[in-house]
Amino acid sequence: MFAAKNFFLANPSIEPLEAQYLVVAGGGGGGGNNNGGGGGAGGFRTGTGFALTSGITYTITVGAGGSAGGNNGNNSVFSTITSTAGGGGGNGGAVSPSNDGKNGGSGGGAGFDSTTVGTGNTPSTSPSQGNNGGAGLNTSPAFRAGGGGGAGEAGNTDGQGEGGDGTASSITGSSVTYAGGGGGGSNLLVSSGGAGGGGNGALASVSNATAGAANSGGGGGGTSSSQTSAAGGSGVVILSIPTSRYSSTTTGSPTVTTSGSNTILTYTSSGSYTA
Repeated sequence: MFAAKNFFLANPSIEPLEAQYLVVAGGGGGGGNNNGGGGGAGGFRTGTGFALTSGITYTITVGAGGSAGGNNGNNSVFSTITSTAGGGGGNGGAVSPSNDGKNGGSGGGAGFDSTTVGTGNTPSTSPSQGNNGGAGLNTSPAFRAGGGGGAGEAGNTDGQGEGGDGTASSITGSSVTYAGGGGGGSNLLVSSGGAGGGGNGALASVSNATAGAANSGGGGGGTSSSQTSAAGGSGVVILSIPTSRYSSTTTGSPTVTTSGSNTILTYTSSGSYTA
């Protein structure tokens, strides 16, 4: 009797099936008009021990980045886990509330003439999925807009207009940083995007803003007085599943790799996994 019981306990087919996940939403677009704020990074959520049930199909949605001009990104979803889109940057020189940073997974930076930042971790999750954007600086000659918030820190943490840095994950077996905030637009200095795919802000008549990196959830850079703003980066969903229990039943064409005893599914577009 005990031998039979021990056999079944050791049988992988009845061991608990649990996954590790990383869900990053699309970053917000950089603010437009005139020295707009950097877009906030998409929400960053990760965890272990997510119970999967054999035969059940789990839906994955990968959020697109927000378009230029201060638009929010789009949510990313794995089953019951939702990461909220990054908030768009404020449109500098516009009438409030258009020049204010927008709320999201991480908040957008305010336009140069606003101190109302986008609030991160909206709606609230624990652990936090992101941080606030930074305030604008309405002072000649720079007129620097606020940086977008990142998963690891708020906008403006590393200096006026700088995007907040993202957070690293080793779910794939290598450390990769995601969800950096976009830099705000400026007349005097380039405001850099945060580590993790945040785009740089535009500089006067010198350079356009850069977009958030694809599949990073990075915020887009804000416009300057004579240049354009940029879109946020798309999100990503990554699952790590014990190889002994991996079903290989997927849609959406995820990239499939291995790390140690786990199979890694990286979704850069929407799809599903059947346990």
